[in-house]
Amino acid sequence: MPPVSSCDCPHLDCVGEITKEELIQKSHGQCQDCKVGGPNLWACLENGCPYVGCGESHADHSTVHSQDTRHNLTVNLTTLRVWCYACGKEVFLERKLGPHSPHSNTRLPFYCLTGLKNIGNTCYMNAALQALSNCPPLTQFFVECGGLVRTDKKPALCKSYQKLVSDLWHKNRPSYVVPTNLFQGIKAINPMFRGYAQQDSQEFLRCLMDQLHEELKEQLPEPCDQSHSITMDDSPEEDNHSQSDNDFQSCESCGSSERAENEVQGGNALIDDTNEAEMLIPEQDEIQANREWQKEKNMINDLYLDIDKDVDTTTETTPIISSQGAIKVQGRASDIQMPNTTRPQSPVPMEGHIPKMSSSPPKAASGWPSLNPAHKKVTTFSPPKNKRQKKYRSIISDVFDGTIVSSVQCLTCDRVSVTLENFQDISLPIPGKEDLAKLHSSTHQTSLVKAGSCGEAYAPQGWIAFLLSVFLKGKRVGDNMYSCEKCKKLRNGVKFCKMQSLPEILCIHLKRFRHELMFSTKISTHVSFPLEGLDLQPFLAKDSSAQTTSYDLLSVICHHGTASNGHYIAYCRNDVNNLWYEFDDQSVTEVSEACVQNAEAYVLFYKKSNEDAVKERRRVSGLFNMMEPSLLQFYVSRQWLNKFKTFAEPGTISNDDFLCLHGGVPPNKATFIDDLVVMLPQNVWDHLYSRYGGGPAVNHLYVCHTCQTEIEKLEKRRKQELDMFVRLNKAFQEEESPVVIYCISMQWFREWEGFVKGKDNDPPGPIDNSKITVNKNGHLTLKQGADSGQISEETWNFLHSIYGGGPLLTVRPNISHQEVESSQSEEKIEVETRSV
Repeated sequence: MPPVSSCDCPHLDCVGEITKEELIQKSHGQCQDCKVGGPNLWACLENGCPYVGCGESHADHSTVHSQDTRHNLTVNLTTLRVWCYACGKEVFLERKLGPHSPHSNTRLPFYCLTGLKNIGNTCYMNAALQALSNCPPLTQFFVECGGLVRTDKKPALCKSYQKLVSDLWHKNRPSYVVPTNLFQGIKAINPMFRGYAQQDSQEFLRCLMDQLHEELKEQLPEPCDQSHSITMDDSPEEDNHSQSDNDFQSCESCGSSERAENEVQGGNALIDDTNEAEMLIPEQDEIQANREWQKEKNMINDLYLDIDKDVDTTTETTPIISSQGAIKVQGRASDIQMPNTTRPQSPVPMEGHIPKMSSSPPKAASGWPSLNPAHKKVTTFSPPKNKRQKKYRSIISDVFDGTIVSSVQCLTCDRVSVTLENFQDISLPIPGKEDLAKLHSSTHQTSLVKAGSCGEAYAPQGWIAFLLSVFLKGKRVGDNMYSCEKCKKLRNGVKFCKMQSLPEILCIHLKRFRHELMFSTKISTHVSFPLEGLDLQPFLAKDSSAQTTSYDLLSVICHHGTASNGHYIAYCRNDVNNLWYEFDDQSVTEVSEACVQNAEAYVLFYKKSNEDAVKERRRVSGLFNMMEPSLLQFYVSRQWLNKFKTFAEPGTISNDDFLCLHGGVPPNKATFIDDLVVMLPQNVWDHLYSRYGGGPAVNHLYVCHTCQTEIEKLEKRRKQELDMFVRLNKAFQEEESPVVIYCISMQWFREWEGFVKGKDNDPPGPIDNSKITVNKNGHLTLKQGADSGQISEETWNFLHSIYGGGPLLTVRPNISHQEVESSQSEEKIEVETRSV
């Protein structure tokens, strides 16, 4: 059936009838002039012309044919993109539906076959957005858990992305969407994307995903067990960390916050109504007690360091996961449940039900939490404690986070340093022909194989598996070397990598671009990859607890052209009909699996495949359909239910996102609790709980009074600290000639200011002036250009009495020239006296 134009090209009338099957058959042929094979051959679309020629990557005989014959239209046999030589632009075709051509239509009645309009060289963005949109775990979150998309951070990119996904997957979707709002948000975050220059699609992905995580991240609950343990972590120094910065990229999920490394408990320094003066400026013996406590803490830290040295390990803030899945950071263990995956096809139970929430816990239940004695008014200070590392998660980290165990062996002393690194994508280099010869000879210890082959061992899974094996196997650290803790010097080493935990969706980036100082080049080598069954079992660490290791391809971002002049498209598998489509800006076309496999892949998205998870969802769907009468209804996290419907391994049931540590609903979540929970009948809950465990079981929602009391006390503490500081600082400003001025780190002060103004829920740790001081002849002085502020002695005593820390740093501004000379003379006399 002849195509019908969807654009203004006047040369389409000369196109003859041709089927997709005929084009696929031609793609396996050769250029009729130079006999070179595919991919990226071009076929003439002139009526009756059978010509097939090569493109720009070879002699460009397709263009020569057009100039000689005046045949204007040609189609790329790999990407099925159509180009008009006369118009000098790409032509978008839209085929009519016909009873004898069921596979030739470009607009099937399935969801998310919607294009994205190019708004100025934005094909890099459109391809990335289409690839992400066809990742079910992420898209289902934004579609079905829309009430959880809340942020007060600018530019609220998560809201723009949610609107875009909603438009793409809406039942009454348009033929294409214009992603203006999201593009404006990206430009506000990163100036690199401003203007109309072509950008890198993978860099756009990283910027978008990092910002989505930042806006949607939630702090993980504190572990109940606060006991200390020593972590056996042979971690290399920062020099070694840099080795993998370009290989493993991750937003700071489950990591520390941008600011606080130290924490003081919420109950510290609670202000009493009846004794404000005593609380704000404590007695001298209390200050002395805090100082003694600080000394004791330092001694304990020194003790742990000595023990650490005896076992020849180094402790870092990098999380280390044991075989049981516990993450240990700086001697503190916390159990973190890593996320897992599958496809959506599960009923949405009773989502229209609005949960009823009482204002108090059940009265008769003795097991319910009561008001903790620590919440009562106190008149003494608890000793300040270091601020714990905050752990965060978001839908981005749940879906894309994996972990790699990196081991570096010193070639001098044989000491092995082990670190754990989070990643959200893996960047694999594309080797040249000489590199291939070396790799094959070193890997297989046999004669060299022909160029372009990935070897028999990896043939079923293509180049991707081979590159992964090369990337993860032992290799020299390189020119940068690393700091060996045992040798206390920079040493050469051999680095080994294994995967500890696998992400729900694995993102693989092929390094096709090389950027030099004056120019950039592109590697156009075709890299084969499997559409199904990519097995990561050979790349797992021995103590990895990963169960599902098989992955199926979801989407591919492709780049055509050169480094300076190219075009991005995406191939995506539709999760509804399991067919593949090409997303080329606003054009969407069905393609074959062969077309996808011949693509010049740049970024690939693989999703865990687990048939047991699909069967489990069908089983739960059957329980819903039974309509069994239930005496009790149970609330479950909407986020976890989304994982159950889309993840291969949803993990244990986690209701922590709508419950506080005391078992109630946090006051700040009470107003939108219906967005956080779904009600399940008892038979469904019993089945899910027996299958996945976790919880806790919830069939009664109430606002937590304990949390409300803590919030009120925290607000009171903030107000009183702020009021006292304002009063003391006002008096300091009115003082014309202070005898002594105290210096304080502005970094710490900004943390404290964020706390008292309600921008940060946690108080800062102890005052840390170490970054603004310099030691000169045994005396601490203010570092030149240091980020410091000036406060009065009374203000210093006030803040130090609450938070402790130091060191004490003062300046004396009113010492006159004569006083300086007198002081120097006295020092000279003293020195002369000592010499006598």
